[in-house]
Amino acid sequence: MIYINKVNIRLFLSVLLLITLILAIPFVAIQFTNEVNWDLMDFIVAGTLLFWLGILCGYIFFKVHGREKKMTIIILIVLVFILVFMELAVGIFGTWFAGS
Repeated sequence: MIYINKVNIRLFLSVLLLITLILAIPFVAIQFTNEVNWDLMDFIVAGTLLFWLGILCGYIFFKVHGREKKMTIIILIVLVFILVFMELAVGIFGTWFAGS
């Protein structure tokens, strides 16, 4: 069962702050160039993916014991995130949810 404590709130707020900073990069780029072509749905999908990446990695970091096991799981989660993000962006595998 998940309960609210100071660590959970701090993790949640840290993830939200980091997502805001990361998503500010394409938002600022949109203002200055036509090379970045994001709409609202792109920001929502990227924010959702980054949110779950941060929450999962934070959960693993605090709940899994053993440095090697912890790092292995986090690396696998990050690799899955990168593959999903690349598929959504450019469709490297050609699935039904592939991007442009």
